[in-house]
Amino acid sequence: MYTIKEVSEKFNLASHTLRYYEKEGLLPPVHRMDNGRRVYSETDIQRIQMLCCMRDSGLSIEAIKHYNELILLGDDTLPERREIISRQKETVQQHIAEYQKYLDLLSQKLNYYDAFLGK
Repeated sequence: MYTIKEVSEKFNLASHTLRYYEKEGLLPPVHRMDNGRRVYSETDIQRIQMLCCMRDSGLSIEAIKHYNELILLGDDTLPERREIISRQKETVQQHIAEYQKYLDLLSQKLNYYDAFLGK
């Protein structure tokens, strides 16, 4: 079990962001102790990891909500959920290819400067 502070630090998310994700239905309700404090399970950690991946790779909150709704509808939605993940993977691959071009150009420029400076 993890506290909200531990989860916040693990994923570099503010505590209020975690509470917002829960409030908005991006995360299912988190278990609470008798004193009302949230405690996160390993399953919650895995969900948060996937949520962060989806957000960081550009999926909108609405798209993530839709994805979560599909999960609740059961296994009949597996093909649609797979398609969402597949499209997002393609988007990430496109971004990687773009950044690789940027990296190559920056490396060429550094090589030029290094040659000029005798490094």
